[in-house]
Amino acid sequence: MDWNFELILTVIFIITAFFWLLNRFWVKTDEGIIEFFGSLAPVLGLVLILRSFIIEPFQIPSKSMVPTLKVGDFILVSKWNYGIRLPVVRTKLFDVGTPKRGDVIVFFPPHETRYFIKRLVGLPGDKISVINGMLYVNNEAMSQEPSEVEPGAPRSKVMIENLNGVEHEIQKREPPSRLSQNFSTVVPQGHYFMMGDNRDNSSDSRVWGPVPEGRIVGKAFARWMFWDDFLSVPNFSRAGSIE
Repeated sequence: MDWNFELILTVIFIITAFFWLLNRFWVKTDEGIIEFFGSLAPVLGLVLILRSFIIEPFQIPSKSMVPTLKVGDFILVSKWNYGIRLPVVRTKLFDVGTPKRGDVIVFFPPHETRYFIKRLVGLPGDKISVINGMLYVNNEAMSQEPSEVEPGAPRSKVMIENLNGVEHEIQKREPPSRLSQNFSTVVPQGHYFMMGDNRDNSSDSRVWGPVPEGRIVGKAFARWMFWDDFLSVPNFSRAGSIE
């Protein structure tokens, strides 16, 4: 089951805020259940503000962004790069910036209420094609050079792709899978085209279509910890910025 933590946190904060108001203006006690729950409101309110408007932590659950992100990576996502939104209802209060090609973005896909993370490859109005494992943006091939990184799957190789000036690593199969053989589309206005860096093992916009602007959550900008097994020791060897 996928829990909507933001909704749960908001509901709990509202409940504790009610107890805080009750204790401050009506009951006014220094002990008991009303005082206890009311005392949680400031802390929960601060956490809600941080998660909703500034930075939210995530853990990578799948291999779709290998080699950039691995299962077990803990990352930080900026919630303000693309505009300030209210929690839960996600109504935008005001703009700050717009998504850029090459950004690694957390979002809700059109068919899901779960968070996904992919790389933005197509802006509104772009023609996106993937032919024989090569990405084309507006009929221009995005160059790929071999990387020294070892692939994480058989019959795969790691390449350094230049996405209009944004260099990053991708993993691709030889020969390419059905996803990367012959695909082409034009990104509608107000939408963005997302693809996983693990090009042949990623459910992305090639499968479920472009992402509406209103379903974008934020920009992933850093890895801070790797912990793929609760029986293992967390390590920080992969900490650093996300390219």
